[in-house]
Amino acid sequence: MKTRAPRNNEFVNSSGIGQGLKTTDVMLARIWMPSTDETQRILKARALALAEEPAPENAADEGIEVVEFILADERYAIESHFIREVAPLESLTPLPCTPAFVLGIINLRWEILPVIDLKKFFELPDKGLTDLNKVIVLQSGITLFGILADAIVSARRILLSDIQSSLPTLTGVRKNYLKGVTPERLVILDAEKLLTDEGLVVEEQADP
Repeated sequence: MKTRAPRNNEFVNSSGIGQGLKTTDVMLARIWMPSTDETQRILKARALALAEEPAPENAADEGIEVVEFILADERYAIESHFIREVAPLESLTPLPCTPAFVLGIINLRWEILPVIDLKKFFELPDKGLTDLNKVIVLQSGITLFGILADAIVSARRILLSDIQSSLPTLTGVRKNYLKGVTPERLVILDAEKLLTDEGLVVEEQADP
């Protein structure tokens, strides 16, 4: 059996095919690859589209960070951004000629700090002092003082949607310094009102 020799125009030129493929790739790249301006336009359009999309229904609700503490067997909280620190109750010095709710002063790292007993200020039952007592140091601008806590519970986050305006049982002086109450009966105090009460600040810093 004889084999037929290929004609001249039937020879396969591999180098020509390779060059042709490269040319095709370049052409495709020019066709499909957008310019820098085009890329920026596309990205901007995508960003605008995403921004216009509604937030998912299960998006996290806004909340506040607080420190929870105990006063006379009741649970209270104050927003964390008004709290400089929590310190032990040490070297307490009583101050004469001051209101009963001024517990005294402490020396906190060479800083003299007045301490307010909120139980007396809010007319709550006095439980006395124990090793669990802590001083919550409040600060806003140059106003600085400590409040006595029977014990610190924890730092936590509270959803704004969970905060109620008040409860009928919350009466007396503390009602004026109330920020809200949670369904679990955690009383959130308004630290800003405490810190901006001129009578409270002047009295606690009064000279004997």
